[in-house]
Amino acid sequence: MDIETMLVELMAIPGPTGRETAVMDWLRERWAGKCERVWETKVGNLLAHVGGSGPALLIQGHADELSFVVRSIDERGFLWLSNGQAPSTNVTHRFPVGQPALVIGRGGRIEGLFAAASGHILTARQREHERVDLDDLFVDIGASSREEALALGAHVGASVVWNPPARRLGTRLYGKAIDDRVALALMTALLDVVAPDDLTYDLYFAATIQEEIGLVGSLSLGREIDADLAIALDNGLVGDIPTVSSGQMPTNLGAGPTLVYKDAHVHYDVRLIDRLTDIAAANDIPIQHAVYEQIGSDGSALIKQGIPTALLGPATRYTHSAFEMIDVRDLGASLRLLAAFVTTPPGANS
Repeated sequence: MDIETMLVELMAIPGPTGRETAVMDWLRERWAGKCERVWETKVGNLLAHVGGSGPALLIQGHADELSFVVRSIDERGFLWLSNGQAPSTNVTHRFPVGQPALVIGRGGRIEGLFAAASGHILTARQREHERVDLDDLFVDIGASSREEALALGAHVGASVVWNPPARRLGTRLYGKAIDDRVALALMTALLDVVAPDDLTYDLYFAATIQEEIGLVGSLSLGREIDADLAIALDNGLVGDIPTVSSGQMPTNLGAGPTLVYKDAHVHYDVRLIDRLTDIAAANDIPIQHAVYEQIGSDGSALIKQGIPTALLGPATRYTHSAFEMIDVRDLGASLRLLAAFVTTPPGANS
């Protein structure tokens, strides 16, 4: 299976924060026959010891996607929502209205629609205040009463994700949950392109839970894997759209993965960044460099646990939306860089 197919399959799996099990099951099935050991931790992280010899290298990505949580069900059967991740992640203001919804709860999955008042029935307040917030947004699951919604399987505490299908536009792929299923696709594809005997590191993988609400799963990795160094994989921001200048974000789709020097929480290990940069140059792999002022990643949790870490981000447009976009050429470049890194001796000239 090629990496694009893997990514599309992973994007289609619902894995809201706190309910990542289906994503982990997909990974476990594909990692089990190609790794020396695959196991789940008490909090739900999925770890794998791939094998190899040399310094212990951890490659990590998170399994959860942006989501909402049902906070109430009204008498007409509409679902009212709470933010499913950190309060600073304002996913309600721009993107959900009109998107297909999927409710995941105890009774299974229910299709629905993110909706808000529209057109001729807007109140004066709504006409003047166009931004949608959680007092305006609800999910319509086709129920006519609270009892009918409950019978369908909806309940307070159920998770809700937007649920459009993945689509292609030229060399670009767009849809939900590229953040951070791209990391999981890259790790899985790496097992297909690198033979264990060629590894120059003792390689581990980690798919972590609940990144979107505060790096929860990655905060325990230092106790679970004794890593000498790590590469955290997350989406790379780009500035190649109208309203964003190259002075704000000098990165582009199709120009290779991004190595991040600093995010909102930490500075990443410059020795490891330099090493990745040199290996990219030696193998004619395009890369970009960036500073992220407003976001963090699981990589910061790894550094705070004493693991020298680099943050590598496949370039992604429209992050934290239902229409995240990636260029498949960047997928290939990211995979080639990881493959070159794990097969280059740590002390060798790159």
